[in-house]
Amino acid sequence: MTTYDNSSTAGLTGLPTPPLWARILLGIAMIAAGLLVLGDIVFFTVVSAIFIGWTAIFAGGFEIVHAFWTKGWGGFVWQLLLGALYVAAGIVLLSQPVTGALILTYVLGLMLLVSGFVRVLIGIGHRQQAGWIMMASGAFGILAGLIILTGFPATGLWVLGMLLGIDLLSHGIGWLTYAWLPAARPA
Repeated sequence: MTTYDNSSTAGLTGLPTPPLWARILLGIAMIAAGLLVLGDIVFFTVVSAIFIGWTAIFAGGFEIVHAFWTKGWGGFVWQLLLGALYVAAGIVLLSQPVTGALILTYVLGLMLLVSGFVRVLIGIGHRQQAGWIMMASGAFGILAGLIILTGFPATGLWVLGMLLGIDLLSHGIGWLTYAWLPAARPA
């Protein structure tokens, strides 16, 4: 008969659970960052566009270098074009961060609208297997997409910052919740 030792603080990943103080500190720091972002969402929308621009430039540069490393794999020209596209998009975001934020917000609105419609259609197709959850998720996506697109271009100045702030707040609350869960505490 096999017995299992449940006294370890290792979770499903096999890594030890972070100490309680680290979980609390991370939760508080993320909540503080979220509140800071929500305090000036226009500024952090522009900061997000700049960050995405730098990320695109680095990713594009790596893609171009990778194309030369793997020249014999095929698709060399496509990798070069993709890398150049990333670099060009990054340069646009850095040179015109407000315009870049508008473009990113518009694309986000379109993606939410289209993915919402797809989720509603999938939910309708799976009505018998609790498809209403997928339909509700799709309706929320459609609503969010419509709010962004109908309020455009004004929404382009605050949506990214607001989403970043809400994301940071929810992660902070998640870390604090994780800190106080009895299952996360060592025995």
